[in-house]
Amino acid sequence: MLRAHCAGHLDTMRAEGRYRDFAALEKLADRFPAYRWHPGGGAPPREITVWSSNDYLGMGCDPAVRQAAADAIAAHGAGAGGTRNISGTAPLHAGLEADLAAWHGKPAALLFGSGYIANSAALSALLSALPGTIVFSDAMNHASMIDGIRRGGSGKRIWRHNDLKHLEVLLREAPPEAPKLIALESVYSMDGDVAPLHAVCDLADRHGAMTYLDEVHAVGLYGATGAGIAERDGATARIDIIQGTLAKGVGVVGGYIAGDAALVDYVRSTAGGLIFTTSMPPATAAAARASIRRIRDNAGLRERLGERAAALKAALDVARLPRLPSESHIVPIPVPGAGHCRMVARRLLEEFSLYVTPINYPTVPRGTERLRLCATPFHTDAMIAALIAALCAVLPMVREP
Repeated sequence: MLRAHCAGHLDTMRAEGRYRDFAALEKLADRFPAYRWHPGGGAPPREITVWSSNDYLGMGCDPAVRQAAADAIAAHGAGAGGTRNISGTAPLHAGLEADLAAWHGKPAALLFGSGYIANSAALSALLSALPGTIVFSDAMNHASMIDGIRRGGSGKRIWRHNDLKHLEVLLREAPPEAPKLIALESVYSMDGDVAPLHAVCDLADRHGAMTYLDEVHAVGLYGATGAGIAERDGATARIDIIQGTLAKGVGVVGGYIAGDAALVDYVRSTAGGLIFTTSMPPATAAAARASIRRIRDNAGLRERLGERAAALKAALDVARLPRLPSESHIVPIPVPGAGHCRMVARRLLEEFSLYVTPINYPTVPRGTERLRLCATPFHTDAMIAALIAALCAVLPMVREP
C-alpha cells in the first residue's frame, strides 16, 4: 500500500512538471565555475558553465582552503569519529566556533552539521525552554526555520513578507506579558530581497521581543569583514541570535548559531540535532577556518561579486529579459509553470551547456516558478554574454515587449 501511495504521488509530480531530476555535475576546482556534466545514457561528459552554484565566492575551490582540508585529513583522518560529546570535539571545532563568534561580534557560537539542522535544532530548543513564547515568522522564512518553530511547540504568527505594518499589528495584538521572538532572514534566496533589519529591531524593542536572524545567504558576502547584512547595516548588536551556514559563501558545509553565551550553551546542552549527530569532519572545520580568514581579509572579492551581479542584471535589462527586482547577488527570472520552467532549464543545459536551476513548488508558490541565477566573482563578461544569448533563444515567449 505504501509503495503504491508513493508511486502515485511521484506520478502526480511528473504530470505537473515538478518531479526533480538531479543533474550529475562534476565541479572542476581549478576552473570554477566550469563543471563537467555527465548526461548518462552512454552520452559522453560535457563541460558546462554553472549559473546556480551556492558557492557564491568560489571559496570551495580556493587553493588555501583546499590545502587546509588536505592537511587536516593527513593529520586527523577523514571523519571526526563521534558526536561532540563522544570523542568528536577537536581543537579545530572549538577554534572554528571561536572564529565564528568573533566574526559576528557575539560571545559564543555553536556548530551543526548543516544550516537546516542549525535552524531546526536551535529554534526548537530555545522555544521549548520558554513555554508560551509567540514566534512572529516572516512568511518567506526557510523550511528549516518553520520546522524548528513547529517542533518548539510555540504559538506562531505569520507576518506578510517584509511588511512592517503587518508585523506591528500582530505584535500589538499579542498579550503584552507573553514572551516574543521575531524570526526572519536577511537575504531571501528565492526573490533576492533584503530585510529592513533596523526597522524590525525597532519593533522588537518596542514590544519586548527577541530577534533571530538567518544570515545563510549573506554570510561571507556583505559587511566590512563579510559577516553578513547585520554587519553591513550596523545591526549586529541588536540581533539576539544569528544563524549562518558554512555551505554557501564559506564554500564548505555545516551550520551554526552565534549569540549570548547562556543561550548558546543551552542549545548545546539540549538540542537533539546536535547531541545525537556525528561531529563535523576535521577537514571541513579546517577548511572553514581557512575560508573565513580569506574572506575577512579580502573585501575585493565581495566587491567583485557585487560588480558581477550588477553586470548580469544590466545585461538582462538591455536584452529586455524579465527579472525580479533583486537587491542582492541573487537574480531570479520568472518562468511561470513548473513544466515550462523545467523545459527551459533543460534546453539551456542540453543546447547551450549552461546549468541554471529551475525553482518550483513547494519552494515557491505555484505560478511563480523561476530560474535562479547567481553570478560569482569568476563569471566573465563573455560568460554573461553567452547566457544572455541563450536566454533570448529559449525565452522569446516571456520577454517583455
